[in-house]
Amino acid sequence: MNRLFCPPAARYTIGVLDRALFSKTINLAAVSVADKKKIAQWRQSLQKEKTLLTAERVSCVVAHPDQTLASQGTRCLLLDPRVRPKAPDTWTPLLRDGIEKQELGIVPYDLALDYDYWSYEDVMRCLLPPEPRDNNDGIPVGFNQAGHVAHLNLREQFLPYKKLIAEVLIDKNPGVRTVINKVANVGTESEFRTFAYELLAGDEDLNVEVRENECVFQFDYAKVYWNSKLEGEHRRLVHLFKPGEVVCDVMAGIGPFAIPAGKRGVFVWANDYNPESYRFLDSNINRNKVTQYVRAFNEDGRTFVRKAADLVYAASISGEHAVAKEKRSSRHRQQKDSEKTEKTPIIEQRIPIPPTISHFVMNLPASAITFLPHYRGLYAGQEQLFEPYTSTKLPMVHVHCFAAKAEGEGPMLDVCDRITAEIGAPITLGDPEKPGEAAVLEVRAVAPNKRMFCASFRIPAEVAFASRE
Repeated sequence: MNRLFCPPAARYTIGVLDRALFSKTINLAAVSVADKKKIAQWRQSLQKEKTLLTAERVSCVVAHPDQTLASQGTRCLLLDPRVRPKAPDTWTPLLRDGIEKQELGIVPYDLALDYDYWSYEDVMRCLLPPEPRDNNDGIPVGFNQAGHVAHLNLREQFLPYKKLIAEVLIDKNPGVRTVINKVANVGTESEFRTFAYELLAGDEDLNVEVRENECVFQFDYAKVYWNSKLEGEHRRLVHLFKPGEVVCDVMAGIGPFAIPAGKRGVFVWANDYNPESYRFLDSNINRNKVTQYVRAFNEDGRTFVRKAADLVYAASISGEHAVAKEKRSSRHRQQKDSEKTEKTPIIEQRIPIPPTISHFVMNLPASAITFLPHYRGLYAGQEQLFEPYTSTKLPMVHVHCFAAKAEGEGPMLDVCDRITAEIGAPITLGDPEKPGEAAVLEVRAVAPNKRMFCASFRIPAEVAFASRE
């Protein structure tokens, strides 16, 4: 069965994908049902005794191979390859009984499969030579998708076949019409986390639209950083923020944390050093109608950390706020001369900006930890804003970073040691709600021996209230 539904052997020709080579005909048996109204009944019975054909992406109900009967609406049920139309010894008792009673008729059926039937993996296993496949854990299947753009990061052994891989990838992914391959590490040539790439297939149009966490983002993929594989991490952090709180997103990019948070009624001071990221961040704030909650900045994150704390405090003192509108349930009343519906009253609620930041997000894993010294003096001379003078806790920092893959808590302990060295206060692995402790979560694998982590901890009081230098 499995061998029957393997694609035909096809040989790779430099620069050419011959789709015709993937046509294949499988000789099967089929049964026609005399009473058209009973086809569902027979399908269920044959399926129960495992006589029907079961193959991925192939329906067992097909038109009769005789064109005249097919035009009259006669349909057939495809049978398991073990059943042969001219070999009664291969028929099951149920089949034989149905044929003898003339309720069924068994006929040969040629199932034609072509290039469109085979999956990307099927096609590439045929086209790629065994050596690169065997030495690289199979065929290249992973890619990062942003809108209609598929972004590959091919290993060296697959580079001779890159155009072929891209062409098949477009064929087999309806949402993809452009394929690019990274030719340098992110950040190698740009401090803005953009990367050099080559166009492998499709249009060189990298202006994309992405929908994530109930928001719409538009951007030029060549000019900003975006990684759809971080959607879960974006969602995880956003759901930690409470409506009415203030979040400072120090490396906001085009807004995957900031804008969904704004949708939830969270105030966000969103900053990115890349002018292009700032431009798209600002336009996406307007596109998603969160201008009341999200403000865009284009500054160096090192200086923005303390500046954001000052700006939030000033906004709170001056009485800045958002206005949330809520509709009451409509009421209907009938008047004597006509029936009218009262306008639904709208209640406006003022939501004040609080004086302090509740969370800092630092999603620049290659270097975010080195920004931590700039939290020193964040709230210098403002101890009265926090516990024990109020119920407000010091801000929680969520800093992303890379660490080597290792067993046990080794990578997490290493992350804590690096945070300690940069922030100038001891941070150990533990409960982030306890002073001096951090939770370190593995976010994703970025390479065979490299992992991305997020460390969350509250800024130590000796750091937050230190004098500013």
